[in-house]
Amino acid sequence: VQLQAFGGGLVQAGGSLRLSCAASGRTFSRDGMGWFRQAPGEGRKFVAATNRSGSTKYADSVKGRFTISRDNDKNTVYLQMNSLKPEDTAVYYCAADYWNVVTTGIPVNWGQGTQVTVSS
Repeated sequence: VQLQAFGGGLVQAGGSLRLSCAASGRTFSRDGMGWFRQAPGEGRKFVAATNRSGSTKYADSVKGRFTISRDNDKNTVYLQMNSLKPEDTAVYYCAADYWNVVTTGIPVNWGQGTQVTVSS
């Protein structure tokens, strides 16, 4: 599975950004797709995930502000980020694997990171 992420940038606190991640290759067997983020000096952390059935899961820190969605025909997952805070600043990575791995483990398939910077 190859993953390509788009959409990072610089935004002021309270603003919005939308990330996209397109998957190609053998995507049919691993239907979980999600987003992780890594802030400077920290480990990579789970942000949100979804699967082909439309199930979603979010980290507590982003619930109510971020929305993950998926276009199954395009094998693309989106992360709509609203009410952004400076603490959301990180490199965001998309990932793909089985649902239980994306939501509770360490996925094997990663896209390149995209920087999100939220200024105060």
